[in-house]
Amino acid sequence: MRCLKVAFGMENDETLVDAHYGDSEFFAIYEVCEDGSVKLLEKRVNKAKDFEEEDDGHGDPRKFKAVVGQLMDVDVLAAFRMGPNFLRIRDNTNKAVFFTRTRELSVALQRLVENFDSLWAEVQEKKRT
Repeated sequence: MRCLKVAFGMENDETLVDAHYGDSEFFAIYEVCEDGSVKLLEKRVNKAKDFEEEDDGHGDPRKFKAVVGQLMDVDVLAAFRMGPNFLRIRDNTNKAVFFTRTRELSVALQRLVENFDSLWAEVQEKKRT
């Protein structure tokens, strides 16, 4: 069965962060499968949260590397909002990005399930390049 490993940038156990992805309290790592099943794999502490940024704290490439470095084993990064580094992640890594348009984790997971096929295709394309 096809499954994706997805990292949600979280504020608490039920709410996605309403800030830059790199400012998440932690990342909730889920396995999301084509049959609609979802399983929490782990909660991973965000070691880049207190990173001292240059450029007024917006889009520091060093923080980008610190965030991606923590999520090397993940296929999709899911977030409520888009920031400069989230665009760098989309454009310069083998990670797909998904904007949930909700801060409620349960709704975000459902939206990911609904978009599974397109996300799977995007992840496969990124792995080929």
